[in-house]
Amino acid sequence: MNIAVIFAGGVGSRMGQTEKPKQFMEISGKPIIIHTLEIFEKNNNIDAIVIASLEGWRDYLKELLEQYNITKVAKIVPGGKTGQMSIFNGIKTAKELYPDDSIVLIHDGVRPFIDDDLINRNIENVREKGSCISCVPTTETFLIVDQEKNINSIPERDNSLIAKAPQSFYLKDIYDVHLQAQGDNIYNSIDSCTLMYYYKKPLSIVMTDYDNIKITTPKDIILAESIYERRNKKEVK
Repeated sequence: MNIAVIFAGGVGSRMGQTEKPKQFMEISGKPIIIHTLEIFEKNNNIDAIVIASLEGWRDYLKELLEQYNITKVAKIVPGGKTGQMSIFNGIKTAKELYPDDSIVLIHDGVRPFIDDDLINRNIENVREKGSCISCVPTTETFLIVDQEKNINSIPERDNSLIAKAPQSFYLKDIYDVHLQAQGDNIYNSIDSCTLMYYYKKPLSIVMTDYDNIKITTPKDIILAESIYERRNKKEVK
């Protein structure tokens, strides 16, 4: 089984004053979360979807799933207090529903510009190497600093990548690491590959493209509209 775990439990505080959480804001007249879900819905290798949703918006999400005919969603679960715990809630539910050797693709609900090829390469890479992190090359120099903002090191750009999503693993592996983290009082890891790396689990990568943005700020909405328009024109041609 290949399961998408979509976390959409954030309130979107960096989006500013909005009536809706960012996952329900629209790109070209359609909610961002639906753009994301439709890609997994249409992919022939994805068997089911589990969504960790913001409390108070689950009924609205259910209405959207019906409106846009998203049929692969097996369950909507409450989001957690942190992104890590939202992901865990989705993984825990997936483990209750599906075999341990299922492949789970962990993805942001507000990252709508993935495609079939990236999903399929994630699945293939987990089968071959046990994990898969979607990445892009870094385009700028970044610095490693300490708590006082003193520069400790400057990594070589040629050896640096930016982790994006999906981030994919065997279900049992990522579930066990989450339990281990909670046992060590870790509840706010930035993402799944950071958690796996912390516990010295093997990681492998596939490359994605720069369109694979996470929509976080008002500027991202403008950028997303532009990406959508450009991609739509290509499809029409």
